[in-house]
Amino acid sequence: MNAGELLQKLENHGVTLDAVLDTALELYIGDDRGDVREKLRKLMLRYLNDVNVQSLLTAALLLEENFRVEGDPVNLVADELIGIDIAEYIGGKMALFNFFYYDTRKPGILAELPPFLDDAVGGFIAGCMTKLFEGGFDDQG
Repeated sequence: MNAGELLQKLENHGVTLDAVLDTALELYIGDDRGDVREKLRKLMLRYLNDVNVQSLLTAALLLEENFRVEGDPVNLVADELIGIDIAEYIGGKMALFNFFYYDTRKPGILAELPPFLDDAVGGFIAGCMTKLFEGGFDDQG
């Protein structure tokens, strides 16, 4: 699977890369939004090609399609675990704080998504934002 195929699967569930970028930047405080957005886009595309990120996002998609829950029950933690795993895989332990920040505020598209997908996408955003601002991304790699 490549980033394009995964993006198509996400788009089938109403999740576009532009919506993910908009959501990521909704909680961003800074003036250089255009530059940050472009760097974040490149970083996200890199991680959408990573087999581990692909596996976890695909698991969230499959759970949404095959495991029905009403709303977001408080006793459901599997969705949180997927989000945490994606965030920490990309951005390390610091990404956990960003994950909870996005998860509690639910900006942009996160407020519209079902339980597994909102946490998986939130974890993806949190991991990428953490990686970007910890200086873990250069335009060369």
